[in-house]
Order: sequence, then structure tokens, then C-alpha cells
Amino acid sequence: MRHRTIDSPVGPLTFVVDEAGVLCALYTDGQKHFPGFAALGEPDDAIAPEAVAQVGEYFAGQRTTFELDLAPRGTAFQRAVWDALCAIPAGQTRSYGQVAAALGHPKASRAVGAATGRNPISIIVPCHRLVGSSGALTGYAGGIERKRWLLDHERGLVGEPSSLH
Repeated sequence: MRHRTIDSPVGPLTFVVDEAGVLCALYTDGQKHFPGFAALGEPDDAIAPEAVAQVGEYFAGQRTTFELDLAPRGTAFQRAVWDALCAIPAGQTRSYGQVAAALGHPKASRAVGAATGRNPISIIVPCHRLVGSSGALTGYAGGIERKRWLLDHERGLVGEPSSLH
């Protein structure tokens, strides 16, 4: 594995690629479950140029979806949850229960929350789009303020007024 860190409007972002050069992680600064830089392989500022470019376009307001090969490491259930997160359009949210029901496990909202918390590819796999059943912002491995910022940013991208303050 190799990694690189860039600046962004939500703080430093660390991109990690696997041995084949495919993006397997994108960590925000201070993110829960960050394995530490020693586990990310050598620093290499030349890796993941397309991922870096697309994330830059996202922050510049020029992109709402990502077109990247991804290789997140997780269980089959975690990967199913992460795939479901990618199906939530920018500017919209879903509850943990809605995602659980969509996966055919309507009583698994806590398991969806646990899988979401372990999402290794933040922002691109949009775990920030999950909210509590009441619509309240709940846990986010990158921090609630960062979650609020990302949701507000996306609402602006799709022309919806922000309602999360």
C-alpha cells in the first residue's frame, strides 16, 4: 500500500491505494478507526491522481458523483452497506433503518450504523448521508461538524437550501 495526504475544505485527506494502485481508503483528519500512517505503506504524492482530481472537483462544486475503481476492505455485509450508501444521491439523506430495509434486513439499523462507521473511503462512499430516523445528525467517524459541512455543501451543489443547523 501507498498513501498521500492533500488539503481540502474539510481538513487533510489521506488517500490510500492497494498494491494494484486502486483506492482502498480515504481518511479525514482525526477520523475514528484510522489505522495510523505506519499501516498505510509508504508516502507517495503521485498515487491516486484521478481520485484526487475528482475529490477536488467535488469540493469545487463541479461533481456530485464519483467514477472511480474502489477496493474497500470489509465483510460482505459492510461492502453491501457501502454500496447502498453510494446509491444515495448527493443532497439527500437516508436513515440507518431505510438502508437496512433496502438491504432486506429491516431490523439491522444498528448493524448498518456499525458498518457505516467502518467505511474506509469517506466522502466518495458517502456515509455522511446517513441520519437518524428523526432526521437528526448522528454519529460520523469524521465528526458531526464535518458531516454538517458535507451535507450543506451537497445541498448547495444540487440547488437545495440547507436545513441542517
